[in-house]
Amino acid sequence: MSFDLQPDFLQDDLIKLIPLQEYDFDKLFEVASDPLVWEQHPNSNRYKLEDFTNYFKGAIESKGAFLILDAVTNEVVGCSRYYAYNEKDNSVLIGYTFIGIKFWGKGYNKALKKIMLDYAFQFVDKVYFHVGASNYRSQKAIEKTGAVKVDEFEVEYYGESSKLNFVYVTEKKK
Repeated sequence: MSFDLQPDFLQDDLIKLIPLQEYDFDKLFEVASDPLVWEQHPNSNRYKLEDFTNYFKGAIESKGAFLILDAVTNEVVGCSRYYAYNEKDNSVLIGYTFIGIKFWGKGYNKALKKIMLDYAFQFVDKVYFHVGASNYRSQKAIEKTGAVKVDEFEVEYYGESSKLNFVYVTEKKK
């Protein structure tokens, strides 16, 4: 059984993840256009149309990105993706995640990580996360999943200037 980076549907009681499509741009940008969403992110300008357009293009081209929706209201919550599947290392990365501030502190990020980890661990033994060195909120959230910081390095995204990121890993429970 091979790892499909973008299954048709993942869901729990709080959220559902569906493959990101070109026509999702406007409704996702509406959530992303709040500067507070990106305040601690390595690219704090993603609330601007040009920067978000670059992010969105990369998400679509990754063929692993999801639109995150509230499972009850169908409101757009944010976006996340699987990427860099490594068959040899039996690992994948989860990242490029953002969640609208309306949904902060209400369990959406925790639900997202659980759904994505549960699905990934059906196929891989390790899941990595890249988190911006100044993104303390995301570092704390990742650590709550049991992930451990194992490295740090510069990451460059689609022509943006490189930024220091921390690498976290969590392993499949045996």
